[in-house]
Amino acid sequence: MRKELEHLMLSPIEWHMAADGPVVRMLDQSRLPHEVVWIDCRDHQTVAKGIKELWVRGAPAIGIAAAMGVALGVQPIRATHYEEFARQLKPIRDTLAATRPTAVNLFWALNRMNNVVQHHKGQPVETIKSILIKEAQAIHEEDVQRNRAMGDHGAELIRSGDAILTHCNTGALATGGHGTALGVIFTAWENGKQVKVFVDETRPVLQGARLTMWELQQNKIPATLITDSMAGAFMKKGVIRLCLVGADRIAANGDTANKIGTYSVAVLAKAHKIPFYVTAPTSTIDFSIANGDKIPIEERNPDEVTNVFGKVRIAPNNVDVANPAFDVTPAKYITGIITEAGIFKPGELKRKLGGKKT
Repeated sequence: MRKELEHLMLSPIEWHMAADGPVVRMLDQSRLPHEVVWIDCRDHQTVAKGIKELWVRGAPAIGIAAAMGVALGVQPIRATHYEEFARQLKPIRDTLAATRPTAVNLFWALNRMNNVVQHHKGQPVETIKSILIKEAQAIHEEDVQRNRAMGDHGAELIRSGDAILTHCNTGALATGGHGTALGVIFTAWENGKQVKVFVDETRPVLQGARLTMWELQQNKIPATLITDSMAGAFMKKGVIRLCLVGADRIAANGDTANKIGTYSVAVLAKAHKIPFYVTAPTSTIDFSIANGDKIPIEERNPDEVTNVFGKVRIAPNNVDVANPAFDVTPAKYITGIITEAGIFKPGELKRKLGGKKT
C-alpha cells in the first residue's frame, strides 16, 4: 500500500510492474475522502474483490479493472498448449464476470480480452500473455482519450455562469482518467467557463458527498453539496440550468441505467424544463438490449441502507430493506447522450452508432 496522491487528474487503476511481478494497483475509493490508500492486487481474485467491494467503481473503471484482472490472472498459467490455456482462463473470466451485473463495460472488456485470445490462438502461450497485458493497457489508454473527447463535446453545452447538478461520481475516479459527466465540467472549467456544481450526496454509499465533492475540491471548482431530496427544491428556485449524469448501461433505445436516484433527477428536470444529459462512452451502450426493462439491476447488501459505512446503525433492527444499486431512466426524460463520437438524441443511437461500437 502507499498513501500519497501523485497527481490531480489521477487514474484510479494502474498496471504496475513491482519487484516481485505485475500488480493491478487500485485506489481504494471506499476510504476516500479521509484516506488516500492504494492497494496492490497480485491475483485476479483480489481484483474481483476490489470491483465487488467498490475499491474501484464507475462503469469505465470497472471495465479497465476487469481487463487488467484477466491479464494478471493468466500470468501464473503454465500451460504449453492453447487448449489448456483457454481451459484455465475460463474460471478467471467467470470470477470477474460475477462481480457486478449492471455495468456493461465489465462484460464488454471481458469479451474484448477473450476475442484477443481467440485471434492469437496460433501464438505461443507466453506471447498471448504479453498481448493480453498490452490489450488491457490499450483499453485504459483509450478510455482516457474517449473521456477527453466527451469532455470536448459536452463542454459546448455549458455557458459561463451555469449551475450544474450531478448525481453519483463520474469524474476521474470512475474512469481511466478525466471522467465522463464530471469530465465535461472539468473540460469546461479548463476552457475558462466559470461554473458552479450542485452535488447530490447519492445515498446510500454517498459517492457524491465523498468522491465528487473531493474531486471538485481538489480542482478548486465551486461546488455545493445537497441531499438527494433537495434537488427538486433547487430546480424550483431556478438555480440549476443543466443536469449531467453518467451511465452504467444504455439500452439500444436510449433507456439508461445509472446510480439509484438518477431517475428521480430526470423526472424533476423534465418537470422544470431543465436539460438532462447522460455522458458515457459508446462501450456503455448495449445494443443487444432493446430497452431498459432488460437491464439487470444489482441488489446490494441491506447494511448499506441501515448503516453508515457499516459503523453507525440508523434504522431499527429486523427491518425489511430494499437496496437496488441502480435505476433505469426512460429515454423520454433524456435530452441527449454525450459520447466520444458526439451528442445524440436517445432515439438516434442505434441508427448512428449501432454498427460503430468498439
